[in-house]
Amino acid sequence: MMDSRTQTFRLPLAADLAWSGALTGLLVTAAGIGFRPGAAFYVIALLLGLAIALPILHYWPQGRDFGWANRATLLRASLVVLLASLAPFTAGLGNWLWLYGSLCLLALILDGVDGAVARATHSASAFGARFDMELDALFILGLCVAVLAQDKAGPWVLALGLMRYAFVVAGHWLRFLNRPLPESFRRKTVCVWQVVTLMIAILPITTVGFATATLAIALVLLCYSFFTDLRWLYQTRRQT
Repeated sequence: MMDSRTQTFRLPLAADLAWSGALTGLLVTAAGIGFRPGAAFYVIALLLGLAIALPILHYWPQGRDFGWANRATLLRASLVVLLASLAPFTAGLGNWLWLYGSLCLLALILDGVDGAVARATHSASAFGARFDMELDALFILGLCVAVLAQDKAGPWVLALGLMRYAFVVAGHWLRFLNRPLPESFRRKTVCVWQVVTLMIAILPITTVGFATATLAIALVLLCYSFFTDLRWLYQTRRQT
């Protein structure tokens, strides 16, 4: 008989989604009581929570433990859902924007935790990488909405968050876009600049002029990065 101490830890996927949903609900409820953003805030939070949970239920293999790295990402997901749901209402937060910005910084710091856990537990997977990537995309889009809500930049700032989704949609027709891209220091640098400039832009002390200038640079760099990746994917489209 196998010693119980050597058995692999397993937790039903429903349990992972349950604690994540409960945490998200607690954060959303606390923000709703403190800031009173309105019913739309709760609707957005519910839709975003479902948008994360339903794909996990669909794509994660039944009977397989979710893993600690993915649980770390799921923990960050609760915070990102809160921040993205609150983003359209940040113009009314006043000095509470400092708390909002601090929570954004915490979400950014947590972004590195799941990768560290995956390496430590040798549990890196394509699912985990995609989960982390899509959560990053949602976080960035939420920051774009927050900047727009505060009139720190025009509607063009949404392109920083929507470009990733346009790339995914285009992949349904242009199959070569779905090929994996090689690791790129350029891509990581542009991403960091994008997130940092968005986080600085939402702070109360940041002027409209400074936010517009730095975000415009971020958009130019992002367009250049996407164009470089698109060119590489197109040139190598016939390779197996």
